[in-house]
Amino acid sequence: MVEKKAFKACKNCRALVTPETTVCPVCQSTSFTDEWNGMVIILNQDSEVAKMFGANIPWRYAIIIK
Repeated sequence: MVEKKAFKACKNCRALVTPETTVCPVCQSTSFTDEWNGMVIILNQDSEVAKMFGANIPWRYAIIIK
């Protein structure tokens, strides 16, 4: 049995959203994948981690997208 993930990842910006989402709230893309691993939550867009990820807004992001 394959476990259903609680989120899907935007293929454009790696934002994690609920399965019901049709448009990414971060980049407005409509391309998503269920094949992702790892999660980072950006609380401050000025942090070093946010800069490394290229995150412009606080959100939860996938670390790896397949």
